[in-house]
Amino acid sequence: MGKIVALTYLSLDGVMENPAWTGPYFNAEHAAYAHDRMFSADALLLGRVTYEGMAAAWPHMEESEGEGAVRMNTLPKHVVSTTLREAEWNATVVRGDLATEIPKIKDQYTGDVLIYASGDLQNSLIELGLVDELKLWIHPVVVGKGKRLFPEGIPSTSWTLASTTTFSTGAVVLDLRPAGRGAQE
Repeated sequence: MGKIVALTYLSLDGVMENPAWTGPYFNAEHAAYAHDRMFSADALLLGRVTYEGMAAAWPHMEESEGEGAVRMNTLPKHVVSTTLREAEWNATVVRGDLATEIPKIKDQYTGDVLIYASGDLQNSLIELGLVDELKLWIHPVVVGKGKRLFPEGIPSTSWTLASTTTFSTGAVVLDLRPAGRGAQE
């Protein structure tokens, strides 16, 4: 069975929206880490807004981005949406009860099912206990405004630190697992 792995860029103040502020911190180390995460995934799980943004950009990036863009474009994608009627870009639309549908997706794969961004989706899946790994890629910048991953009023959950990855730019990835479930490999 696959694992749901959420990877999210965050500022020090928890902002995830429009992460252009990550640019000064992106270097060869970051690229290698991102490459490894994408190439360890069997599929992507995305919210509609993230899917629409990525589907508009990635198909045109194969020439400039090489194998990473080819991988992104060929990975199976599952898009959670109540409004999207059909999907392109090697994607299927997920409708219905997430507690029922997400385990079906996990059963289709042996590797990671990677969530990029998609904050509302992440929060819904965390609340349902369906996120197996949470990788918070924290950048040493305070953005000051924008959508935060964990908005006020979200139900409380506890996490255990499994590992950290640090970068020479000062960014760090906190690799977290749901407390009480143990680290899943």
